[in-house]
Amino acid sequence: MSWEPECRPGELPPASEQVPMQVMAYTGGKPRPGVRVLAAEVPVNLIYGSVPHAVMMATPVDLEDFACGFSLTEGIVEGIEEIRETRVETGPDGVRLHVELAPGRLREHLARKRAISGRTGCGVCGIEDLSDLPWAERRAGGTVQVTLPAIARALSSLDAAQKLGAETRAVHAAAWARLDGSLVAVREDVGRHNALDKLIGALMRAGTDTDAGFLVITSRCSFEMVEKAARLGAAIIVAISAPTALALERARAHAITLCAIARADTVTIFTGAERLIPVEPAY
Repeated sequence: MSWEPECRPGELPPASEQVPMQVMAYTGGKPRPGVRVLAAEVPVNLIYGSVPHAVMMATPVDLEDFACGFSLTEGIVEGIEEIRETRVETGPDGVRLHVELAPGRLREHLARKRAISGRTGCGVCGIEDLSDLPWAERRAGGTVQVTLPAIARALSSLDAAQKLGAETRAVHAAAWARLDGSLVAVREDVGRHNALDKLIGALMRAGTDTDAGFLVITSRCSFEMVEKAARLGAAIIVAISAPTALALERARAHAITLCAIARADTVTIFTGAERLIPVEPAY
């Protein structure tokens, strides 16, 4: 069965769609008909130099950001200057996301390319040995500090900024916040890894200083999310859900402050508490 986009050729499918549904109580009674908005999930084939690299299931929005962020966190590029162009194509079988690299970088990528088929975005599918588990080189310094009230402001602002999340209740979000808690950028996707890659790509394209802010994610914090944050150069991660033990181990290794189980009134600090200031500084 082929995937049929609900759009004209060359156009991206919508990020969400309305579908009819019925709500029924466990205790019986008549079903209540209604309409529900569902998040789109489409196959996106990332292609480097005409050579397919991976197929990801993603929400078809902010795909240029996704191409840039994915390229960085996969170790395909070291910076935005190594990406010459991104191009999106749609067809009956899905979306093709072409990424044109600088010639030297493309040669290096093709020389070490490993075969990956139907990748899920888990961060380890397709590797052949435990020694191949992702390990990022730390990029940023560690002097940044943030106040707890700023974290609370970022969390509050993120609720209102999740437009697709409010419609569908089915997507993850990743955001970059300034040190005062105001949001610089927010990206959403059905995949938590994709949402973070999109955010990283947006920050790369904008030339955002990642020494002057912190990362907020609505998903659980697994080790791959920490590795992606390390490649970005983020010194502080704030996660809505709990981290895994390996995520905490990697955060310590990368000297990243890891805060999780973040709520409106409390946050749990797992490592790097020296970067957190309890109250706003007095001037």
